[in-house]
Amino acid sequence: MIPQTVTHVNLVATTGEPIGVGPEVSVAAAQQFLIEQPSAAITLLGDADLLKLASQGPIDLSGRLKIQSVPLSAPVIQGVLNPQNAQYVINTLNEAIDGCLSGRFDAMVTAPIQKSVINLAGTPFTGHTEYLAGRCKAQHVVMMLCATLPKSFFNLKEPRDLRVALATTHLPLQAVSAALTQELVLETIQIVQHDLRTKFSISSPVIRVAGLNPHAGESGYLGREEIDVIGPAIESAQRLGIDASGPYPGDTMFDPASLESVDAFIAMYHDQGLAPFKFVTFGSGVNVTLGLPIIRTSVDHGTALDIAGKGIAESGSMLEALRLAYQLAINQKEKS
Repeated sequence: MIPQTVTHVNLVATTGEPIGVGPEVSVAAAQQFLIEQPSAAITLLGDADLLKLASQGPIDLSGRLKIQSVPLSAPVIQGVLNPQNAQYVINTLNEAIDGCLSGRFDAMVTAPIQKSVINLAGTPFTGHTEYLAGRCKAQHVVMMLCATLPKSFFNLKEPRDLRVALATTHLPLQAVSAALTQELVLETIQIVQHDLRTKFSISSPVIRVAGLNPHAGESGYLGREEIDVIGPAIESAQRLGIDASGPYPGDTMFDPASLESVDAFIAMYHDQGLAPFKFVTFGSGVNVTLGLPIIRTSVDHGTALDIAGKGIAESGSMLEALRLAYQLAINQKEKS
């Protein structure tokens, strides 16, 4: 029997806000994932003493799970956010991004961070997605949430991946309409289609696009964004050979029948897409940044400061993020 070739994938994980659940879920998920995948290695970025404390036991450092220590700027006091450690969080991100850009790592996974404390430290920060775009010099990136729905969900014939991408991300609701342009919506559709093909290995992606207003504007009676911006962008995408349709009313776009055939849904703003997504997937969702020259996945939850350090944080979303990062890295290696 000819032995199968083992593909080695090197993942890196940033462990997030030091007083949040990031350190503990990173260690727990990494250890579980490495049991599942003997061909993978993971490097955890964070303060070594903090991660050892968060592990609630010995960390297996026998080769495939490594800690690259990034020192804290100030001691951690559980329950007390400290802007002095904001740069520590940024440093872990920079190490991971630069390692992926240089080819040292095949993909990066991020634990949750506390955006407010980074801003309090004087660093303008709206989120991982925007920071990654700047660091990677990417002109336009797209946030997409992914989760696998079970066969029993709404009578699905088989398990099906639910993917929801966003045309705009962390904007106040009153700023969304002004931010939407034909160019932005078209580029979002193009990036989603491109990365579904190149990173997810979906040869002919099917994409649904939401409108902005109730009832998708109801022929202009409830708003013209669908007529002036979103609809023309979809038509441009169709002329480019992209299987995109819409604009659909936000309250009916996610109908059960569409789950069998649609590869990605594009929402116009944060809560339009993520509220229904998290309602049916909370705890198992993964955040993926599309449009980057690297692979990045993340948990779909926050820092959970109220339960951090109590040993009750669930590591399921971090585990799913590692699984997806690994699969996307495998897909990329197979194409190269």
